Amino acid sequence: MEFHTVREFRDKATSILRSTEPVFITRRGKLAGVYMPVADGELPLDLKRQLFGVLAEQIRQEREEKGVSETEILDDFTTWQKERRAARGRR
Repeated sequence: MEFHTVREFRDKATSILRSTEPVFITRRGKLAGVYMPVADGELPLDLKRQLFGVLAEQIRQEREEKGVSETEILDDFTTWQKERRAARGRR
């Protein structure tokens, strides 16, 4: 198990991510993130499900705090795609 500050991680991310053991990233002495290396490069299904649940909940909370609906987000994304295609000369 390794511990690094955010600054160390920023400066040495490539070498830190080569670690074969868990890496804990701290900011001002508090845990900011964890890097967990996976031998075969594939996350176990139960971990994927748990991660998806946590991320979905965080997105829902942030969306509710900002008063934005899923439909508004999808409409905004569709508009962005059309503008991007138009800027590239595509339809």
